[in-house]
Amino acid sequence: MGFSSADAFIVVAYLVAIAVFGIYSGGKQSSVHDYFLGGKNIPWWAVCFSVVATETSTLTFISIPGLAYLTNLNFLQVTFGYLIGRIIVSFVFLPAYARGELETAYAFLEHRFGTKARRTASATFMGTRLVADGVRLFATAIPLAVLLKGWGSLPTSANEEIYVIAIVVMAAVTLLYTFIGGVRAVIWTDVVQMFIYLGGAAAAIGVILSGLPGNLGDLLEPVSGKLSVFNLSFDKPMSEFFSSPYTLMAGLGGGAFLSMASHGTDQLIVQRLLTVRSLRDRQKALIGSGAIVIIQFALFLFIGVLLYVYYGGASLEQLGVVKADEVFPKFIIERIPSGLSGLIIAGLLAAAMSTLSGSVNSLASAVMLDFYKPRVGDRSSPRKYLALSRTISAVWAVLLVGVAVFFIYSGSKVLVEIALGVASFTYGGLLGMFLLGAMTKKISEGDAILGFACGITAMIAVVIFSKVGWTWYTAIGSAAAITAGWISYRLRGRLAGSKRNQVSGF
Repeated sequence: MGFSSADAFIVVAYLVAIAVFGIYSGGKQSSVHDYFLGGKNIPWWAVCFSVVATETSTLTFISIPGLAYLTNLNFLQVTFGYLIGRIIVSFVFLPAYARGELETAYAFLEHRFGTKARRTASATFMGTRLVADGVRLFATAIPLAVLLKGWGSLPTSANEEIYVIAIVVMAAVTLLYTFIGGVRAVIWTDVVQMFIYLGGAAAAIGVILSGLPGNLGDLLEPVSGKLSVFNLSFDKPMSEFFSSPYTLMAGLGGGAFLSMASHGTDQLIVQRLLTVRSLRDRQKALIGSGAIVIIQFALFLFIGVLLYVYYGGASLEQLGVVKADEVFPKFIIERIPSGLSGLIIAGLLAAAMSTLSGSVNSLASAVMLDFYKPRVGDRSSPRKYLALSRTISAVWAVLLVGVAVFFIYSGSKVLVEIALGVASFTYGGLLGMFLLGAMTKKISEGDAILGFACGITAMIAVVIFSKVGWTWYTAIGSAAAITAGWISYRLRGRLAGSKRNQVSGF
């Protein structure tokens, strides 16, 4: 057991190969349209895999098995909600995007409301993505450092240094192919990376099964409760019902709203869907990704159940770990044989880099297409715009690394928790604004922006002052945004009517 020179070779070979493949698959870029939209001719199945890879981070790879180790398979209810949300997005938002021939998700808001709504949403996306993915990049370095130290590959004194090195190496390799190949390179490398991290997970399952002292069916029988998927919880008090994130209603409803926000209003995902030529192919890519995500999470959850059986149901204290997130890394360190260790590390890197590359390219697209080009028009040549787009990508990569490094040296777990939950504050307001635009023609730009602000305010209050489960966050935020927008519209109508009456009375 351990991290050998062969494993190191696998990791280095992966980094070199993915960079070369990304540059090659990106092809020739001649315009901003090519760089950010891939010429709108990428196959739907590639986009489907890319969406799955993008929303899968190293935290998923590590945390979901830990969750199943402590609990059961109830998290799958949330993934069923994810599929429902994608189906709604496919038939509510995507047709609207297709009619407008949009370049970003937020162009829809400009067509429906105006420039201020588009820029407000786009700026919110950029701030949210910078903080959330910066801290996610930081979090990726933690299990890598833990694993390498556990294998004895690093001195115990190498703490912050290895985190910084891991972050910079991942960012540099990712930026190389993203900078040159644009979104086409991002999508095709995502396809490869998805199979790499799934291969790492499958290898871990094989090692666990080979180490079990008996037939799997017989070993699972005494812990059959670990295989429980559905949790109705209708018999619980109302306060307890809403504080639990993994009931059937919270999973289906909360997962659906979260998926509607992340896959219908977030440029990170919508950008990929806009690279597909037809509406029907976009719908197949999005709904297909929902089905794959269910299978993927079932795989990671199953690892957690297998680990529970493997360790005989030992508590975290008995295992010598502090958090459930450390159970899977513990197994990897102690039980994964040399030769497979490199594959596991490559899988962790693949999960992280797929998210990072998408963030860099989508953030650059938001700056270029939502802010810069609408202001300056066609004053420069396509090549100059392309060069500027690449420069903006590099700037975002540096900023993401800066945020990650900041969290390394801040030493504050509270800051990390806030950063990881930052999407919870904004997704509800964004989704509410998009729904106001899609559901009615009566709401004005001012009503929509006010609703958006109220949605974020409501979410801040819910997250800070209540014990509501996280799966309810987006639903609450979007409901607050829609309600505030409608109230603003009604009040505006009454004020206008009152003024007309005063004028006619005079």
